[in-house]
Amino acid sequence: MLRNDESKSLEKSQPQVPEQTYHGPVYSPAVDIFETDDRISLLADMPGVKAKDLKIDLRENVLTLSGRVDAGPSGQESSVLCEYDSGTYFRQFTLSETIDQAKIDAKLNDGVLRLELPKLERAKPRQITVKVS
Repeated sequence: MLRNDESKSLEKSQPQVPEQTYHGPVYSPAVDIFETDDRISLLADMPGVKAKDLKIDLRENVLTLSGRVDAGPSGQESSVLCEYDSGTYFRQFTLSETIDQAKIDAKLNDGVLRLELPKLERAKPRQITVKVS
């Protein structure tokens, strides 16, 4: 696992929570970041968020994750105890120049968002062969 302060390719920025248009709290999803020679993988826990309610925005090297979750009872249920409220997940990251932004891939499965951020070819490590003259 790679901590945010160990990676020069992906830096955590101070979240700028936009003015909310929905009622409820704003959650900061827990995130794990992994790095290999050719990509960075980001896993964000966003339980209850459906793909249609998830927004991933990339502007001026800032990657913004936001998703809406409704935790209310269905029409046939009534609340007995509510420890979790409807709300919005929100998290931002600043991408470095080494990420190939056109090839970022996102998948949402069982409340876990997985982002694959491939590195540009010039940013990947390579071996240089030494020739004897």
